[in-house]
Amino acid sequence: MNRTIIKIGLLPSLFFCLNGLYAQNTDSTKASKIDEIVVTAYGVKKEKKALGYSFQDVKGQTLVDAKETNVTNALVGKVSGLQVIKGGFGPASSSRINLRGFNSFKGDNQPLIVVDGVPLSNNLGSKPKQNDGNYNNDFWNPDLDMGNGLGDINADDIESISVLKGGAASALYGSRGGNGVILITTKTGKKKGGLGITYSTSLGFETIFMKPDMQKSFGLGLNGTPNPENSDNTSSWGPAFEGSNMQRYDNLKSFFKTGINSQHTLSFQENLGEGSSLYTSANYLNDNSQIPNSKFERFNFMAKMNSTFGANKRWTSEVKVQYISSKAKNRPSGGQGDGNYYRNILLMSQNIDIRDYRAGQTQNEVNSRWITPNGINPYWSAYNSLNADKKDRFLLNGYLKYQFNDWLSADVRLGTDFYALNSDARVWTGSSRRNAYATGEEKFYENNYIASLTAKKDNLFGKWGGSLSVYGQMMESRTKALYFSTQNLIVPNVFSVNNTSDLAGIANNEVDFWKKINSVFAAAEINYDGYWFINATARNDWSSTLSIENRSYFYPSISTSLVLTEMLSKLNGSTSKVLTFAKLRAAYAVTGNSLNPYELYNTYKLGADPNGGAVLGRKKILYNSNLQAEKLKTFEVGADLKFFNRVSLDVSYFRNNATGQLIDLPMNPLSGYEKMKISSGGLRNSGIEVVLNTDILKNENFVWNFNANFSKLKSVIDKIDGSVLKYPLIDGFDNVGIFAEVGMPYGAIYGTKFLRVEDVNSPYYGKLIVGENGLPQATPDQYYLGDQTPRALFGFTNSFAYKNFGISFLIDGRIGGKFFSSTQSALQRVGLAADTAPGGRRDNFVVDAVVAQNGGGYTANTKEITQQDYWAAVTAGNLGITEQNIYDATNIRLRNVQVSYSFPKSIFEKLALQSAKVSFTANNVWMIYSKAKGIDPESVFAINSNAVGFENLAFPTTRSYLFTITLGF
Repeated sequence: MNRTIIKIGLLPSLFFCLNGLYAQNTDSTKASKIDEIVVTAYGVKKEKKALGYSFQDVKGQTLVDAKETNVTNALVGKVSGLQVIKGGFGPASSSRINLRGFNSFKGDNQPLIVVDGVPLSNNLGSKPKQNDGNYNNDFWNPDLDMGNGLGDINADDIESISVLKGGAASALYGSRGGNGVILITTKTGKKKGGLGITYSTSLGFETIFMKPDMQKSFGLGLNGTPNPENSDNTSSWGPAFEGSNMQRYDNLKSFFKTGINSQHTLSFQENLGEGSSLYTSANYLNDNSQIPNSKFERFNFMAKMNSTFGANKRWTSEVKVQYISSKAKNRPSGGQGDGNYYRNILLMSQNIDIRDYRAGQTQNEVNSRWITPNGINPYWSAYNSLNADKKDRFLLNGYLKYQFNDWLSADVRLGTDFYALNSDARVWTGSSRRNAYATGEEKFYENNYIASLTAKKDNLFGKWGGSLSVYGQMMESRTKALYFSTQNLIVPNVFSVNNTSDLAGIANNEVDFWKKINSVFAAAEINYDGYWFINATARNDWSSTLSIENRSYFYPSISTSLVLTEMLSKLNGSTSKVLTFAKLRAAYAVTGNSLNPYELYNTYKLGADPNGGAVLGRKKILYNSNLQAEKLKTFEVGADLKFFNRVSLDVSYFRNNATGQLIDLPMNPLSGYEKMKISSGGLRNSGIEVVLNTDILKNENFVWNFNANFSKLKSVIDKIDGSVLKYPLIDGFDNVGIFAEVGMPYGAIYGTKFLRVEDVNSPYYGKLIVGENGLPQATPDQYYLGDQTPRALFGFTNSFAYKNFGISFLIDGRIGGKFFSSTQSALQRVGLAADTAPGGRRDNFVVDAVVAQNGGGYTANTKEITQQDYWAAVTAGNLGITEQNIYDATNIRLRNVQVSYSFPKSIFEKLALQSAKVSFTANNVWMIYSKAKGIDPESVFAINSNAVGFENLAFPTTRSYLFTITLGF
């Protein structure tokens, strides 16, 4: 066997003997393989080889092909270390992005979204209704999920998305980029054949993806017998279907209809002459959800013009106007209260046909007719508990650059994100719910003014080159909102602010958040001979939310990359046909988070007594004006490799250390406050990320591309404050709590356990302890039961192209982490969960347990019990024994399948039509693996909190099928 010597070290004398490799001398390597240009912070274009940090981009067409109503969901499985957490309330609900774990106990933890160099607000979930910034995630009646800001963007307008995950990548954005940055670049006009017009239309169908595992053997009743007449019992502990005249109905299938999604996009792009281009588009989305009487509409318009002009084309300009109008009708409500009608559908007995209760219930101001006198008919709720909201949003930005000479330029960028939101909610008379009315108006704007001066030379001296950019930025954002709600309408069903007796309450529902950050920052790069790069950034922010003494804070970063293959090529003329590209990189950065508005000084809030007199009261939180910004220190090393110019491999190791957490530490209420704002605590996230891309087969007619990403995460809480070991991430749900706990991963889930023998010396160690009635018991205290943090995320995409046919599919998954399901607890209580009828039977049984004796010791349990009595004990209270319904969140699914056919161009030679393509897309195709008993592990109750390990009767997730036609003229 031949042996070939290849020089791959830093010194000429360092050799490796590799079998089968082929080395050759050459003067240069293919620039197209090395010098790929990518968009980085503030729209700066750089050679990818110069980046000293992890970088991933997603092409816009990939997002279009996914056909997701919310473009956020199209990122699932495509970026290593990126987790999308979804709300479960219809097509207009929120989705949040998390990169490399949670870095803050109380902060938003989402990456900054930047569109064409200008930040975009990505607020998600419900809205704070008071000036304290707190959200209503009440267990019974939470506020509506109003969607997230990124969901307003039309995927067809996106050219590419760049994901900056490490601190060095996002350090130029200061405190706002502490959790990473998602850079979105929209399309610009390009010269195309024909008129430059593209039209696409799609029609989609939406059905239920997953339903909880339910028993199919027993109907309405108690203790195995039917209900007596006039009974209010709605539980399914009755007789068996087999051998009876009862018929079983699938009420979820009957109530939820097939949703219909239609979308139309018309775009025009063209060069208007030398140096000028125009891109315009209009998009209309109409999503009639599978949820009856629920609908979401969105209209997008965008116009973007780019020009180069003036003497020697030294001036460059870009102007973009984007308008988004979205309307939602009857967003579903969550929680355990009467507002969540899904609860009534799910828990009704299967021998009752819900369709029998539809007639006469789909009009306003009718009386609810239901199984029980005080129960609320889900059809009545869908047509009499109504809400609507409309949002008008404008994204405007302008960019102007002047090139003084071949090495010096200056530019200025202005951007505005503005929206106005109006909402309305009404509960009509006719049920046990009170006649109610709510209305709200919200206005938001964020203005950014950015200027920079850039100098760049490739030959400063010898083989050394470098660049320096200096920036200045002013940011101002403000949210003003007024919310009004009442359950005391004077005249029934007259929905007006004036028709109420509690007008004084309006003062407690006014929001005014105002924040400014002024910044100066710089980015410098030096490089040697085009293969060794050192980049450094420095940013100083002045935030209006911190005191004068502390409002100035500094964020530095440094990164380096060494392109080994190019270095060897230039030093020794050696290259390899096997290892065609190799780069090592390392980065260190400091970023962080500042306070929200009005969390600095203690003030009073204005209220009213029962007689309407003014009352001043303390706020619940004790503030501290000496607080400083949180700090996040990040370190990253990695390697980029290419083999045979076909296989690319990116490997990263990262470590994030967050300190000085801005948290609300609980206090003794006798102090006059419930919590106090402190700067303390820390956490660490570390992990590895791997991205692999290759064309497995590639010839003239057939291409098979395989793309894979994998990330492994370890999260540890280092400190809270002093002797405090646990910090609640959200107010507890009955006996379930989610915490940041010292020594544990982020999001420790606490709750009650089954009472067991804890004495390791006892022969009964580990056995359940039941009462004399033979029923299990709960521990009096709460215990650690797992955590919400995934241990790993992965995504595998296979794409095949044969001539004009294309097919691709994405398999993605999550490994590890836990969540609590209150849906399963509710089903167990009423006898509908599959667990309540093992094997389709309900035989009496004896729990394998012991009974505690009064004088000490234990005896074996011999008491026979029924399934009904057992599950009544397990689900006692609102959520029962927590341990019973903690589930592994590990899941693997076939996320997306796409099939397309592009018609040959030859058939359009004599037509105005230039191209035509038909495609089929299916999302949420198949749950390959999950142990959550029919509950989608992606279902989350409080999407706007960091406690994402709790599910609370979330609406079923959906599967969608979409057919698309795209025509080019």
